[in-house]
Amino acid sequence: MNRLSVMLVMVILSTASVANSQSLSKPQQKTTQPEPRSTAKSTEKHMLMFSLDDLEWIVLPENKGMQFAPLTGDHKTGQPYTEMRRVAAGTDHGMHVHSVEITDVVISGLWYAGPDMASAKNFGPGSVIVIPANVAHVSGCRPGSDCVFYHEGKGKFDFKPVRPALLDKKSGY
Repeated sequence: MNRLSVMLVMVILSTASVANSQSLSKPQQKTTQPEPRSTAKSTEKHMLMFSLDDLEWIVLPENKGMQFAPLTGDHKTGQPYTEMRRVAAGTDHGMHVHSVEITDVVISGLWYAGPDMASAKNFGPGSVIVIPANVAHVSGCRPGSDCVFYHEGKGKFDFKPVRPALLDKKSGY
């Protein structure tokens, strides 16, 4: 999916989701993953359309503080995939890495990301964040409202926490 197509999808979805009517606190969460929406290759061209209100949200097993709704592919297979993601307001994911490049486009809420908390930047609706594979970073959703974003990955999704160095080796302590 090229960047222009992604942005077009995001504009359509953000228009429909100005007020996100579903909160993470509602008991509509599912814990099992449905079949991917688009796995078979077809010679027939057709449109792929989703209403944000009709998505089936599932707790992301690799990161329990996040939910996802599959759009194309499957984040467990190692193949490219696309999903919508939802994170509760006030969630902090701490320092971590992913094995593959990921791209996020913020739909609602105030998402933050950066190499560390001191330099993390805020990203509102329409913002695009591309995180290369194996780059340590922090991310999360600022307090105030849940974050919803379009997410695409170039392969199998993983979430590997990174422990900060406890001692400065140069200090000799």
